[in-house]
Amino acid sequence: MHIRLLKESDARAYRELRLEALQDSPEAFAITYEDELKKPLEDYRSRLSRRDFWTFGAFDNEKLVGVVTLIREQGRKLQHRSSIVAMYVTSEGRRKRIGRSLMQSAIHHAKQTKGIEQIYLSVVTTNTAAIGLYLSLGFEMYGTEKRAMKFGDSTYWDEYHMVLYLI
Repeated sequence: MHIRLLKESDARAYRELRLEALQDSPEAFAITYEDELKKPLEDYRSRLSRRDFWTFGAFDNEKLVGVVTLIREQGRKLQHRSSIVAMYVTSEGRRKRIGRSLMQSAIHHAKQTKGIEQIYLSVVTTNTAAIGLYLSLGFEMYGTEKRAMKFGDSTYWDEYHMVLYLI
């Protein structure tokens, strides 16, 4: 297994994994499978070439089995902040420390990027494995957002908000 930054040529594999993630764990993502399915491949290429937007991929025998994205805030007063989004590891890749390796790569990249001082993330309160991982990496909870996401007429998911201070 190796981890590297994804590039435009990884767009198709990234799209396939993203669609799998949305079907496998719909409560973990703000967008729905149906909405993501409508996006053309060019959107993924564009996403992977953006400045201050880094998606790390975990590969097992050249197959993409996990991803995480680090995004730097753009506003002048917010450029010291970044966020972790779109974390996902395939069911076959779980319990192999791939998620930890992806997060460590993103954290390392943030530490090496001039001016980034803290990393934020949100996690659905029922995802105990992810919460445990984030806490073990030094993230702290700073709030709970009740009914953060709604699916259908009556399904709600709460989220914890977490932060890791780099300095």
